[in-house]
Amino acid sequence: MNFGVLGTAGIARKAFLPAVEPTEHAVTAVASRDGDRAQALADEYGIDAAYGSYDDLLEDGSVDAVYVPLPNGLHAEWTKQAADAGLDVICEKPLAVDAAQARSVVDHCADRGVTLMEAFMYRYHPRTERAIELAREDLGDVRSVSAAFKFPLFDRPDDVRLSPDLDGGSLMDVGCYAVSAARQFLGEPDRAYAHAHDSRGAGVDTELAGILEYDDGASARIASGFDTESVQRYRVEAANGWLEVRDAYNPPDGEPLELEYRIDGRHGVETFEPVDQYRLEIEDFVSSVESGEPPRVDGEEAVANVRVIDALQASAERGEPVDL
Repeated sequence: MNFGVLGTAGIARKAFLPAVEPTEHAVTAVASRDGDRAQALADEYGIDAAYGSYDDLLEDGSVDAVYVPLPNGLHAEWTKQAADAGLDVICEKPLAVDAAQARSVVDHCADRGVTLMEAFMYRYHPRTERAIELAREDLGDVRSVSAAFKFPLFDRPDDVRLSPDLDGGSLMDVGCYAVSAARQFLGEPDRAYAHAHDSRGAGVDTELAGILEYDDGASARIASGFDTESVQRYRVEAANGWLEVRDAYNPPDGEPLELEYRIDGRHGVETFEPVDQYRLEIEDFVSSVESGEPPRVDGEEAVANVRVIDALQASAERGEPVDL
């Protein structure tokens, strides 16, 4: 499969392009609103074509699918544009700025007959798969989940993640991972409550803490932020035990990872050798395009995740719980 990349974001340079290189697939075109930046990236990675507009790339007949790593506020627009060009799409998370927009994107892609994936790469790591398996098959009634993703975003006032116009904020950028993790173990919540803080006066949340409530009494704690040292973890607790994962979403390259648990009095630590979860994500996408089956993180999953994000944002704004 030949990919085009819409934008020169760091995630494309550091993760997506290196993940494609060892596969049977290729990136054959890259676009930026700045043609020089597109050309520089093409030169660095040996990409055939560089364009100074996204539209020009979508008209490149060599491209089969596109990867969209643009700022959050541009995801929906350019995913739809790519679908209009008949191209399958891997779009960075979150798929859209709210659930209504996400639903519109999903329906648009379905109408055009193209495959759509939301790029939650952590879902493709064997450790994540094993954690979900343990929770479903060995843990009893899961009663609580705590999930957090924080990192220091210091001395970068012009970062798109601090832009309200581009739908930045810690919840949208990294809290979406914590929401996704909680949903894998507890399903869809019934209510959400959140508190947010804007430490930079940027107009977006730089810290958020939330609670997801379930009618059966279960709950999840969600945390995201740009103001502390890095935290990436989730912990799942049930009547007969618990499991815990650290470096949960974007772990260090080339290092083995652990999954720790205590279930029915049995303590275990499982080790997973290094893998490129971005490459696994890409391979699943290509397989889905070829088979016609939806990818693991498909449009419906994207809508469900953004729906919870909407509720957390609304609660933080209103200062009261929000029903889903």
